Amino acid sequence: MRVHLDTDIGGDPDDACALAMLLGWPGVELVGVTTAIDPDGLRAGCAAHVLRLAGREEVPLAAGAAVSLTTGRRAGADPRAWPRSVAPRPSPAGAALDLLERSVAAGATVVATGPYGNLALLEMARPGSLARTPVVLMGGWVRPPAAGLPAWGPDMDWNVQWDTRSAEVVVAGAAALGLATLPATLRAPLRAADLPRLRACGPLGGLLARQSEARAEEAGMRALGRAHAGLPDDLLNFHYDPVACAVALCWPGAVVEELRLRPVLEGGVLRLEPDPGGRPARVLVDVDGPAFSEAWLAAVETAAALRPGSDPGSAARGRAG
Repeated sequence: MRVHLDTDIGGDPDDACALAMLLGWPGVELVGVTTAIDPDGLRAGCAAHVLRLAGREEVPLAAGAAVSLTTGRRAGADPRAWPRSVAPRPSPAGAALDLLERSVAAGATVVATGPYGNLALLEMARPGSLARTPVVLMGGWVRPPAAGLPAWGPDMDWNVQWDTRSAEVVVAGAAALGLATLPATLRAPLRAADLPRLRACGPLGGLLARQSEARAEEAGMRALGRAHAGLPDDLLNFHYDPVACAVALCWPGAVVEELRLRPVLEGGVLRLEPDPGGRPARVLVDVDGPAFSEAWLAAVETAAALRPGSDPGSAARGRAG
């Protein structure tokens, strides 16, 4: 299966976790990576670093949209959790759209794990592009979280709210649309118990482990876990973006429902409301969290083991530990 990842890597570490997962998932060919809200190319530099750690520098990469189409605001990467050697990798104007178009022509499924500016610009510049390929978005608030989970509303759906105009363009243009909704992804936590296996995955796993621990400290994740019965006490983060990839890959533990939806914009906040006359979409409604954690870790282990010069036994030692 061919996949193109459009990502705002360089902030929350779940983007790097998604990229690592795609590099090791059985049967997946990653045909391109584009970065969203990337005014200086630093996000592309972060993606290049992950590809380098996995020995996959041949994967085509381009920095994309610089700003929100709705507000004109910028949101550059946060380099604090990345090595100082990570440098910006800006691209010529239009390079991200060209790469996306090549991936669409190659039959790839496009997975967007950041704001959707690149996809919207592609559709606006080259109408009908999104109708020619499956598109899966991380985001799209439809229903509230289940009991025992944080009661987060559509205002927390950052990928959508950062650029509501782009979200409307993509939802209208995508003929085969999938949504990994924020409330459903809360079912798939990353836990401190997962760290030994990550750390056994060499430089790639070590990066993901360090960034996830830093994120947990900064965002108070352990306190959030202890405050909600549906979350583990050793919560580090949520697998938002990796779960979006799992939806794209039709992983059976990601339960989807066919719905028709229309966008509703109220007070500057966009949500998707069920409507018989709305756009059809495959909407994530539940995730088998423990099974997903195992599948994700196995994919990262595979990505690390495939790197030239890696120690094939390190991942097995991590599982034993």
